[in-house]
Amino acid sequence: MAASEPQLPRVASNDIVRDINRRVVLNLIRTRQPISRADLARASGLQRSTISLIVEQLIEERWVLEGPTGRLPRGRHPTYLRLNNERAIIGVDVRPVQTTVALSDVNGKFTAQEVLATSPDPKVAMEELTAAIRRMAYLGRGKKIEGIGISLPGRFDESSDRLVFAPNLTWGVVDIRNPLVEATGLEVELENAANACVLAAVWFDHAPERNLVVLTVSEGIGTGILANGRLVRGLGGMAGEFGHVPVDPRGPLCGCGSRGCWEVFASNRAALRYYVESGGDAGVSSFPELLSRADDGDTRAAAALDTMAHHLGRGMRMVVAGLAPERIALVGDLTKAWRRFGPIIETEVRAQALAGGCPPKVTPASEDGMARLRGTVALVLQKHFSEL
Repeated sequence: MAASEPQLPRVASNDIVRDINRRVVLNLIRTRQPISRADLARASGLQRSTISLIVEQLIEERWVLEGPTGRLPRGRHPTYLRLNNERAIIGVDVRPVQTTVALSDVNGKFTAQEVLATSPDPKVAMEELTAAIRRMAYLGRGKKIEGIGISLPGRFDESSDRLVFAPNLTWGVVDIRNPLVEATGLEVELENAANACVLAAVWFDHAPERNLVVLTVSEGIGTGILANGRLVRGLGGMAGEFGHVPVDPRGPLCGCGSRGCWEVFASNRAALRYYVESGGDAGVSSFPELLSRADDGDTRAAAALDTMAHHLGRGMRMVVAGLAPERIALVGDLTKAWRRFGPIIETEVRAQALAGGCPPKVTPASEDGMARLRGTVALVLQKHFSEL
C-alpha cells in the first residue's frame, strides 16, 4: 500500500473568516463591555462596516443587547453593547463527597445553586444529578439555556464519551454526557476540574499568563496546564496527572492502585492522616476542621498541615522542571490559610530552581469555592467565543 499523501493545510474560506471575526467581536464585547461599535472597530482592527454587520447579527440572535447611550463632548452619542444575561448556563461541579448544580448567566454570575451528596453508585448519582439539573432548568425558565458544563474530579476521554480515570470518585468507567443529553435535550460539555479552573482563571479572572498551571488540592491533587495560551489535554485527556506520579514506591497505597503517589503525601486526606498518626483526635474528619484546630493552637494539627505543605512544595518542583510555567495558582481550602502554606511552598519551590531558570510565582487563586463552577460556564461558552 502506498504511503498516504501529507495533509495540506486548509485554505481559509469566507465562512471561516466570518466565524473568526464573529468570535473576536463577541470576545471583545465580553471582556470590555459596555463597549461601542467604534471602540470595537479600533480594538479589533476590523472595518466599521464589518463590525456593524456582525453586531446586527449578534443582536438578532440575542447574544448581545444595546445599552444606554454614552455622552461625548461633541458628535454622535455612541450606543453601548453588552452580553445578554438572559442566556444562561447550568454548571455542575462533581466531587467525591458532594455535587453542586448552579445556574449562571453568560458573565459567570450565579443566580441559583443546589448541593447534593454524591452517591458512590454511578447509576444513582446520575439519576439524582439529572433531577437536580431539571430543577435548575425550571428556575431558569424563560431564559435561553446554552448548555450544561460539568467539572469532574478525574479525566474524561472525548473520543469515547467516558469518564476514564477518577480514583477518588470510584465510579469506574461511565458515560455521563449521553444520558444527560437524552434526559435534558441540552448540550453537555465535560472537563477535568483542574482544567475547568484554568478556564475560570483565563475567562473570568483575566489571567495574563500564557504559561500557567493550576493545582487543585482537595481529596487528591489535580493539575490544569495552559501552555503557550492553549489548554493541554493530551492523549485521551490524561495530560497533567502529576498527582499520580509515584514519589516513594514504599509509600501509602493510592486510589489509583499505585503506591507513594504525590497526592497521598500532599492532599487534604494526607494532612488528616498525618494528624491521626501523630496522636491527634481521630474524630476530625474534614480538612476545614483541621485548619480550625491549627488556628486554635492544636500543635499536632499545625504540624500535620506543615508536613502537607512541605510535600506539596517538593512535588511542585517536577511541575516547574517539566513545564516552566510563569505562575502556579493553587485552588482549594488551603488558600484560606495561605499565611501558613504560602511561605513553606514558596521556599520548597525555590530550593531547586534549575540553573538559569526563574522560579514561577506561586499564588493562591481568588478562591470563593466557585472556580470549578465558573470554569464550567466558560466550558460551555468557549465554542461561541474562543477555543482554548
